[in-house]
Amino acid sequence: MKNEDIRWKQRFSNFSKVMGHLENALQIPEPDMVQKAGIIQFFEMSFELAWNLVKDYLEEQGFVDIRSPRAALKKAFEVNLLENGHDWMDLLQDRNLTAHTYDEQKSTEMKKLIQEKYFPILKNLQINFTRKVDEE
Repeated sequence: MKNEDIRWKQRFSNFSKVMGHLENALQIPEPDMVQKAGIIQFFEMSFELAWNLVKDYLEEQGFVDIRSPRAALKKAFEVNLLENGHDWMDLLQDRNLTAHTYDEQKSTEMKKLIQEKYFPILKNLQINFTRKVDEE
């Protein structure tokens, strides 16, 4: 199997692209409601790709029966693939609430949380996996 064909590397490539979009969206100084919705959507996509990236990587390492985001994150924390396990669980919980972000106040609060707490966590994952790709 060629290096490029490894599933977690493909997932990492997609994760990195979406993270770039999220990073760009977070640079908007005073986002309007539609832009906030876009930020939240990029966050949701980033998280989905992040937990699947972790799952794919763990499966390649021989771990099986990882079927949910919570299971993937817990196992990744156990094997020191992730730091700040509680923050990742907060991220998962808040990600599950983003589907219910209907009003401007909630979207403003979520945008701030993404920018200040969750983007740095996701960015750290991206940096760690960049190293893994470079090591191979």
